[in-house]
Amino acid sequence: MFGEETGDVQSDFIPLMSDEDSTPLACQSGDVMPVLPLRNMVLYPQVVMPVSVGRKKSLKLIREVYNNSGELFVTTQRDARVEEPTLTDLYPIGTIARIIRILEMPDGSTTVILQGKQRAKILQVNALDPYMMASVDLLTESFPKDDDRVFIALLEAIKELAVKIIKNSGSMPEEASFAIRNIEQPSSLINFICANFGLKLTEKERLLELDDMKERGYQLLDVLTKESQLLEIKASIQSKARLDMDQQQREYYLQQQMKTIQEELGGGGAEQEISSFREKAKTKKWDVKTAEIFQKELAKLERTHPHAPDYSVQLNYVETLVNLPWNDYTNDNFDLKKAQKVLDRDHFGLDKVKERIIEHLAVLKLKGDLKAPIICLYGPPGVGKTSLGKSIAETLGRKYIRMSLGGLHDESEIRGHRRTYIGAMPGRIIQNLNKAGSSNPVFVLDEIDKVSSDFKGDPASALLEVLDPEQNNAFHDNFLDVDYDLSKVLFIATANTLSSVSQPLLDRMELIEVTGYIAEEKVEIAMRHLIPKQLAAHGIDKSRIKFSKSVVRHLVDNYTRESGVRELDRVIAKLMRKVARKIASDEVFEPALTIEDLKVYLGAPRYMHDFYQGNDYYGVVTGLAWTSVGGEILYIESSLSKGKGGKLTLTGNLGEVMKESAMLALEYLKAHADLFGIDEVMFEDYNVHIHVPEGAIPKDGPSAGITMLTALASAFTKRKVRKNLAMTGEITLRGKLLPVGGIKEKILAAKRAGITDIILCEDNRKDIEEISDIYLKGLHFHFVKDVREALKEALL
Repeated sequence: MFGEETGDVQSDFIPLMSDEDSTPLACQSGDVMPVLPLRNMVLYPQVVMPVSVGRKKSLKLIREVYNNSGELFVTTQRDARVEEPTLTDLYPIGTIARIIRILEMPDGSTTVILQGKQRAKILQVNALDPYMMASVDLLTESFPKDDDRVFIALLEAIKELAVKIIKNSGSMPEEASFAIRNIEQPSSLINFICANFGLKLTEKERLLELDDMKERGYQLLDVLTKESQLLEIKASIQSKARLDMDQQQREYYLQQQMKTIQEELGGGGAEQEISSFREKAKTKKWDVKTAEIFQKELAKLERTHPHAPDYSVQLNYVETLVNLPWNDYTNDNFDLKKAQKVLDRDHFGLDKVKERIIEHLAVLKLKGDLKAPIICLYGPPGVGKTSLGKSIAETLGRKYIRMSLGGLHDESEIRGHRRTYIGAMPGRIIQNLNKAGSSNPVFVLDEIDKVSSDFKGDPASALLEVLDPEQNNAFHDNFLDVDYDLSKVLFIATANTLSSVSQPLLDRMELIEVTGYIAEEKVEIAMRHLIPKQLAAHGIDKSRIKFSKSVVRHLVDNYTRESGVRELDRVIAKLMRKVARKIASDEVFEPALTIEDLKVYLGAPRYMHDFYQGNDYYGVVTGLAWTSVGGEILYIESSLSKGKGGKLTLTGNLGEVMKESAMLALEYLKAHADLFGIDEVMFEDYNVHIHVPEGAIPKDGPSAGITMLTALASAFTKRKVRKNLAMTGEITLRGKLLPVGGIKEKILAAKRAGITDIILCEDNRKDIEEISDIYLKGLHFHFVKDVREALKEALL
């Protein structure tokens, strides 16, 4: 508390009080004065204080002021490390001082004795060389009246508390008590204690800034009271620890002090924790080997001191071991009808997926264990893969865990860290089982295709053990270091694409494709789920706004383009906000929404679908394409132009496979010109140009082969294509027609565009048979085996 270190200084004796000095100050407010910055100490008025000076600027300053019998402004640096302080580095309020004496010490240092005179505030710095000069404003202080009994009592309380602190501290000389008892001037007493007791620098500066001497006394009393309480607690700790101290072991003494502190804060926490672990262990259903490991680790925890570096790791280990749900299982509910009801309630469409899940549950019901492939649901975003897992958990009556693997690149996230590391913890598999409190939850591994690897290991390889039914009955976590049975956990992985998932991992999972929703399904999902959800979310009564299926269909077709329904949900939410504003503003509007209302609320349509444009031209054929957001119709345009012949031009941002299909179609026509009544001379006299509109959109795939062939045949034979006809299929050089995928999406796009007849490969008949009749109404299919049959059907 006494003998604080200044930045330039190490002061090591008690500063004295100055006698009442009636000599008036030579300076006035606004005068420019030398500024002496101090480190780690604050000078108060009426206090004499020694300061060791080391900076060259400061030495020059004090010698010039002393020789001129002048005055200087003393203030404190905010940061003691700054060597060349500026205005922002200094506290604004300090003390005008005089130099009593300059002492040249035996060790070569210089000490100056300063006498504080009056508080002042620095206004601005006028110069920094040869030392800081600044203009200052003198500050006055308010004093209580001499007969103020409250202030007299306050001074007595401060004096008694200060003497008590000096006595209990053991580090302050007794002469300090004598000095305090003999100070009669109230302001001198308060300033002496503020300057010399071991208060924080910010506390000292705060007290100096107070203008009211009575308020400064109250604040000082508050600070001294806290200091006294701290000393009492410290003395109590020392006295208690001394009873149990081994005189020859200093480390043991320090440990006992810390133990006493813990008891002061609320009792022996370590013993209580160990006792609670023992009680929990009695209820665990673990095997004999695990029980032995637990007892061994618990005994090790008891022997480890709570302040040892290993204690927290050991405590975390024992806590994890005893909290895990060893052989604790929830009772399964294999009611397949209820499962079907829950899946139908939560998800519209996805019939194949639901059927596969019900079959999987049926096998589990009959077999009784989970030695079956782990399910992996893959498909575009927003189609309900993750929520399917939640529905399965509800169906079975199991706990639900979702673990996102997106961006995971550290193997330790799966397997945990070894306990040799400080701060080690188990992997997320064990952590999530701990949270679930069950050993047979439904565990969704979300975004398994987003796992990456780096120098910390490959998490995908660590998942091989987790997802292998033959291995996961003894899953080894590095932190746990005890085999844990994961064979009863129903793992469901989800992915957007399988291309980035390693082959060994795919081999361990049963893949179920979750395709995107068609427009009709989106309409039903919006009517059954999304609109009621958004009505509730926006506080709108269902009578205030009504949707028809035609309006929702227009919303789906013209304001969204996606496989799932997330964007549709956002568009409906935007619509609800517009309606909510009208309701809140008491505007009158028609509850039944129309297509025109959508334009008002949502603006012009963002997306447009193609419609059939007729068969007025030779060489123009309607094809069918599959995209990630559904099916589309595609126009293939071909034209002939006189030239050297044999030149084929392809435009429309076509991929390599699509270009090859065009070349294949042309070569087939050349080879079989006589079959279609085409003069072979035309191939030599005419150049061929094939274009696919919407050139900004990349296009690829073999399914436009038959469409390109028909377009070329129409152009060469001058025969138009049958009205309202579309087609899709891959062709071979021999003229065979091969099946293609995405049939459901393609026929729905055709129906939407007004197509009535569709040419498909015979092998695609099975795909049509799997589609519900409601989607096939009004369509006529022509199944063909080769291109000759296709051209016979297509060309007039």
